[in-house]
Order: sequence, then structure tokens, then C-alpha cells
Amino acid sequence: MDRRPLLDRRMSVAPMMECTDRHDRYFLRLITRRTLLYTEMIPAKTLVYGDRDRSLAFHAFEQPVALQIGGSDPSQMALSARLGEDYGYQEINMNIGCPSDRVRSGRFGACLMAQPERVAECVHAMVRSVALPVTVKCRIGIDDQASLENLCAFIDIVSNAGCGVFAIHARKAWLNGLSPRQNRTVPPLRYDVVYAIKREFPDLTIVLNGGITSLDAAARHLGTVDGVMIGRQAYANPYLLADVDRRFYGESRPALSRESVLDQYMDYCTQQLAAGCRLHRLTRHILGLFHGQPRAKVWRRSLSERAYDPGAGVEVIRDAAREVLPRAS
Repeated sequence: MDRRPLLDRRMSVAPMMECTDRHDRYFLRLITRRTLLYTEMIPAKTLVYGDRDRSLAFHAFEQPVALQIGGSDPSQMALSARLGEDYGYQEINMNIGCPSDRVRSGRFGACLMAQPERVAECVHAMVRSVALPVTVKCRIGIDDQASLENLCAFIDIVSNAGCGVFAIHARKAWLNGLSPRQNRTVPPLRYDVVYAIKREFPDLTIVLNGGITSLDAAARHLGTVDGVMIGRQAYANPYLLADVDRRFYGESRPALSRESVLDQYMDYCTQQLAAGCRLHRLTRHILGLFHGQPRAKVWRRSLSERAYDPGAGVEVIRDAAREVLPRAS
């Protein structure tokens, strides 16, 4: 079976807990048609024993979208991968990067970098179960195990199990002493390590993640690695992605304006509200739409103050937009 990467990974938005849910992905897809999107990390146990529709259902408009799973039991990971394939995801990604206590207590996430053989078992089980690409998102290392030699050994073992794509956060994770938030900023960025991995493994697809805040920076990295994954900046300033399709994929169609994005997202919100969704679950993803624009604070404040009101509807978004759109570029 041909398991070469099927997706164009030049640009992607990182999986982020409490951020990249299906509503956020729909919103981001209005801004960029080509960027690869990821789900939040979903524990394999949740998929095996929980409400699968709640965890996995998504709108076809979100494609291309990849499913990220967290776990360390090969049989559970294989079943979760099959479920992801059945629901229509285009990639299965294994989380080997999250340093939170909750994730570590479940024996998955960044702590698994110390167990490459276990990761390889999970990857092998998933590769045997699905026809989709099975990929890994990891750190450059953990604690005092952060040498290039250790990372090369990890990637060698896992790639031999069938993983051809690694998204590497260019910071190590401290599993003791730093919070998940601190682990996103305190350990220094080591882009040179990710570059070295690409040199050591030229046949693998290497995607760089961590600290990328502009498309200019993304373009520079793409001179060395195969893809760039943008995280928190894509959530705080989502319209940053509006030029991705033209700049990196050669698209001739112009990006939607902020106003057009908002109009179409309000149509989506109307449908979701009718299905029982609360407005604040929809508006929290669009707080950054006018990042850097005049009266952006008024926009955020208006949404934040009214979206939780009982019975709040799309008029809340419309009213907030009136405060900012006439003055926004």
C-alpha cells in the first residue's frame, strides 16, 4: 500500500487544546482554503469509550483536516485511527508533544519521547489499520534528554515503524517545573535542531512548529524544511492566514475580506444556534479577527460581554461588527 504523504503540508495550523475545535476550523477555512487544519488532541480512550459523534463529527467544508490522537495503547490507537478514517479525516497524527500533567497521567504526550519503542508500536498498529498517512507531532526532547543524538534515535525508531511525517516543536519540554503555558515560551527555540533533523533524514517530511508569528518567517523556514506549522499566532491573529493561499500555493482567487468572512461565519452561527450551540462557543474563536485594526478592543469587549447572555444570537456579532467594520481596512 502506498503510504507516501497525501497532503500538502507547506502550511498548517497546529492542534491546540480549547482552540482548534470544529467551529474554529470552519472559521479558519473561510480565511484560507489550502492550509492544513488539525483537531484538538483527542485522547484515544475518549474515542474508544465516549461519544464518537461529539468528538469526531465535523463539516466537510473544513477539509483538509487531520485528526490528532493522544494515547499509548497500540490497540486503542489503532481503533481510534480507524474511527478517524471512517469519519473522513485525511491524516492521523499522534501527540508526542503535550507536557501537561493530565496528559502525563494518561501516559501519553511528551513523556513518550522517552519511550520510542512504545511510540513505534502505536504507529505500527495504526499504519496497519488505516490507509491514511500516520504522522507524529513531537518536541526536540524532554528534560535532560534533549540532544540531537536522542532525537535522531527517536525518529529513526518511529520512522522505521511507518511514520514518514514529523511535525517538530523546536523547543524541548520540561516535564517537571514548568506549566504547559511556560513550556510554550520558556525553553529556548532551537530551529537549528529541526534543520539538522531534515539533513539527517532527507527522505522524511519534516514540519517545523514553534514561535512562528509571520508569513515572512514561515517562508524563510520553508527554505530548509518541508512545512511550517503555526500555533498560537494563528488563533490570536487568524487573518494572518489570509495571504497563505496566494503566497504559498499560487492561488489567484483573492482572499475574503474580514467583512465577508464575518458574513459567512454568521450564516454558520445561525445554523449552529438552531442546533442548540451556545453563542459564546462560536464567538470565542473570532475575537482576534480584527487584530491590529482600529477599535479591535471594542470588538473583543462587545463580544465578550454579550455572548454569554441567555438567548444571545447573531445580532451580538452584528452589533459588534458595526463598531469596527467602518474603520477597519
